[in-house]
This record gives sequence, C-alpha cells and structure tokens, in this order.
Amino acid sequence: MTRPRDRPQPRSVAEAVAAARAVDRPMAGRIALVTGGSRGLGREIAIAFAAAGADVAVVSRKKDACEALAEELADATGQKVTAHGAHVADWDRVDTLLDEVEAELGVVDVLVNNAGVAPVYPSLDDVTELLWDKVIGVNLKGPFRFMAAAGKRMLAAGGGAMLNISSIASIRPTRSDLPYAAAKAGLNVLTKGFAQEYGPTVRVNTILAGPFFTDIAAGWDMDFFERLTADWPQSRGGAPAEIVGAALYLCGPTAGFTTGTLLAVDGGGTAAP
Repeated sequence: MTRPRDRPQPRSVAEAVAAARAVDRPMAGRIALVTGGSRGLGREIAIAFAAAGADVAVVSRKKDACEALAEELADATGQKVTAHGAHVADWDRVDTLLDEVEAELGVVDVLVNNAGVAPVYPSLDDVTELLWDKVIGVNLKGPFRFMAAAGKRMLAAGGGAMLNISSIASIRPTRSDLPYAAAKAGLNVLTKGFAQEYGPTVRVNTILAGPFFTDIAAGWDMDFFERLTADWPQSRGGAPAEIVGAALYLCGPTAGFTTGTLLAVDGGGTAAP
C-alpha cells in the first residue's frame, strides 16, 4: 500500500504507452455483476463491459430477459455471460446469488448497482406504504446489502470496484419523485461510507444520472420534461449508451485514484439555474 509520504516516480514512456493501449480493453480479466442488467442503463453497461473484456453476470427479476441478453452478448463478444434471476431487495438472496456467480465465473470484482424503480403517484398524500417500501427496498436496501456482501468478498480477494447508479433527483428533488429521490440520496451517502469501509483496495463511486430515455420514460409527462430541461446546457434527455463512458472510467484501471465520488452524467442538469 502506498503511504502518504511515498511519491510515485514518473513512468517511462514505454510504461505510459502500454497503459494507454490497455485502455482499449479496460475490463479485461474482470468479473462484473450488473443488477437491472437486462434493460435500460444496466443493459448498456453490461454490453460495454463485455465488449471491454469482462465476463458479466446479468441480474434482474426476469431471468428469461437476462438469458436472452446473455446468449446474444456472449456470441457477440466471446466473453462468458451468465443470467441470474433475483429481486435485489431480497436480503437473503444476495449471498446465494454471489455464490452462483462465483461458481460460474469466479469472484465478482466489479459490482454495478443499477436496478431501480420510480413509480408515479398522483400526489405525495397518495404514496402508500407499499410503494414507499418498494422504492426504498430496490433503490437503497438492495444496494446496501450487495455492497456489504460483495465488498467483503472483494476485499478478501485483493480488491475491486463498485458503482452505484443514483440520480440527480437526489440533489434536485421534485414533488413527483420524492420517495425515489430520498432513496437515491441515501445511496449517495452509502457510496461515501463504503468507500471508507473497504478502501484502499476496493473503490466505490456513483453516477448521478440525469433523465435517460429508458423504459421508465414511458411514464413521463413530456410537457413537464420539456419545461424542466429547457434551460439545461444540453436541453434534452440522454440516450442509454451515453452512460457507458462514465461507467467504464469509474470501474476501469485509469480511475485508480477515484473513490467516494458522485459524478453527474446529466446533460448539465445539475449546472442549470
């Protein structure tokens, strides 16, 4: 472990060139688990990681959807891609899921907590206990358990990286997404706490995602959305593939000094007035 007073020596040109070339396949040799991996942002991240050299475990409640993606992705990349059915809010399922993935691929050294739900509701007074518990379970409880269990295994195996997909709603909430925003704000806190708990060999970071046109966009009020984004620097929503660059960076070898970070990928939403 590098001590605070240790100063790394400049790399030789040959070392720097070799490191730059390795970025072409930054996930080579890694074993990644992506929750909510069969669609939306999770699907794009799973595809990008496999294309970059990782073996990938695709996880969602609908195992058949995971299997369809896993088969197609394995054929396209030549990587091992496995499919697993799991509800991320099921506390006891997490360890058995990690055992399954280890048996098929090896110890997970990259975890992506992407699974999320953001149900719509007429008003805050109409939010039911069932809706509240569902939102907290998927967006906060599940990621906590995954990070605690996977992080411990990563630590024992020598290190790894964990990435949470949060939302700019966690810092710019509206009345229409308050339970979701509260859960994601909690996820931001967990990011910093787990970075301390499992550092220095396990890094933990979060993407604050802006509005992406995934399946969830089907329920958007587009008139409200257009008013919301009108003054944003890019004045639009994101394509799911636009999450990939940040995910590869935060989980890859060039982010070795990045942990406990909340990185906004939001078309400038957090910079808007």
